[in-house]
Order: sequence, then structure tokens, then C-alpha cells
Amino acid sequence: MIRLQKYLAMCSVASRRASEKIISEGRVTVNGEVVRLMGVQIDEENDVVAVDGEVIRPDSKLIYIMLNKPVGFVTTVSDEKGRPTVMDLVSDISQRVYPVGRLDYDTEGLLLLTNDGDLTYKITHPKNDVSKTYVAEVTGNISMDTIVQLRRGVVIDGYKTSPAEVEVIGATQFGTKLEITIHEGRNRQVRKMFEALGCIVKKLKRVKEAGLTLGHLPVGKWRRLSESEVNMLKKIGTNKKSSKDYRNQKNRSFNSKRNNNGKSMRNS
Repeated sequence: MIRLQKYLAMCSVASRRASEKIISEGRVTVNGEVVRLMGVQIDEENDVVAVDGEVIRPDSKLIYIMLNKPVGFVTTVSDEKGRPTVMDLVSDISQRVYPVGRLDYDTEGLLLLTNDGDLTYKITHPKNDVSKTYVAEVTGNISMDTIVQLRRGVVIDGYKTSPAEVEVIGATQFGTKLEITIHEGRNRQVRKMFEALGCIVKKLKRVKEAGLTLGHLPVGKWRRLSESEVNMLKKIGTNKKSSKDYRNQKNRSFNSKRNNNGKSMRNS
């Protein structure tokens, strides 16, 4: 027996959370009967499940893709405004795949796509503390105090973000280039964090997620994940405590160094 929303995710209908919405809308039937309640369990071998009148079955082959998303594409299967979507970039894949989480329209970089609903749930659920690393080119004054505030958490949209890992890695025509790692996935979070501190992100690229690195994958191109990469992703959620302990230790080390030298970093 398996929960209905998990079965929908296994069939690549949508993520588990999105499947719950589909169920509540009355679009799902089990053996011809409409089901709207959450938590209903089905016999995946014998029950007949349909969405919008179409019988669904789990995909026989699971696909795992890394895409280097360009700016100017939305991370959805379709767009009511007619804008290009990331699905246009993987149209040569015969199996249906879906984006794992989102990447903003004006942000480029690493985006995962798969038809594995369970893995999508693991990567996107906040409880699993999945890290995402970006390279940001930022205008404004990036002082040591700015870095410390980012590392302690910044109030945006009425809530305080989790501590970020931040390093200055160079200078650009815009000002400062930084590498920032966050462990949440809120809407435009990195941009809003900098804006809250008086800085504007002019360019943003995701270079790492969940232990995977974008590397030299060309913009607009995709590749299949290796078996070892997939196995690593499937272990997500097994050592969350050690990940948080490492971040806390790094933050303490950073603050200790700051207290010892008392210096500030400024834009070149």
C-alpha cells in the first residue's frame, strides 16, 4: 500500500506537495471514484488511478538530468505568459521530466530535472537542509559587517533567513563577486538578502546544489547524472545534523577571526 500523493509523484504527475493540490481539486479518481482526502492509501498493483480522466502508471525508467539554465527561461512546465520554459531546453528527452525546485527567470546555472518524485521530495523539502551555492556579482559597499549579517541571517519578507556561508572571491565591473551558500529555497532569496543590506545583485549563477557541481557544462546544455551522483542524492537527509554542525563551527571560526582583526573589506 502507498499514499496516493506519493503514487502521483512516482508517476511523474507532480511533486508530492503539488499532487496534494491536484487531489484536493477533485482531479484524481481511484477505481472510478473521486478522491479529495489526503492520506488515502492505494494498492499500486491493483488499483486504477486516473488524473483528469487519464490512467497513470509509474515511469518504467527513472531519468536524472543536470541543466545549465540560461537567463530568460522560467522554471515551469508551461507558462501562461508564453515565455520560454526550461522544458524547451530538454525537448530531446523522450521521458517526461520535471524541474526539481525553481531557479529565477533572471538567474542562470544548475537546475536538476527528473521523473523521480521521491527524490524531488527529498531535495526540495526544507527539513533536509539541502545546500545551494551561488556566485553573485553585487553593487554597493560590501564591508565585513555586511558579510557578518549575511552569515547570521537577514530579515526579508518578515522572517529571518538561516545563516549563509559567504566568501568574497573577487571584483567585477559591478563591484564585488561573492560566493554564497544558503540552505533554504525561498522566492528570490539571495537577491532579497543583499537588497536588505543596501546591495543590488546584478548577476546571479547557481554553481552547486545538493553536493553536485555545475562544472564546465555549457549554458543551455544538459547532461545525465552519473550513477554515483544519483546514489549521493538518494542519501539526502541521512546526516543533516553533521551538516548543521559544520556550518555552526564555520560561523564561530569566522566571527572569532573578525573579533581578532577588527578589519573591514571594501569594494575595489
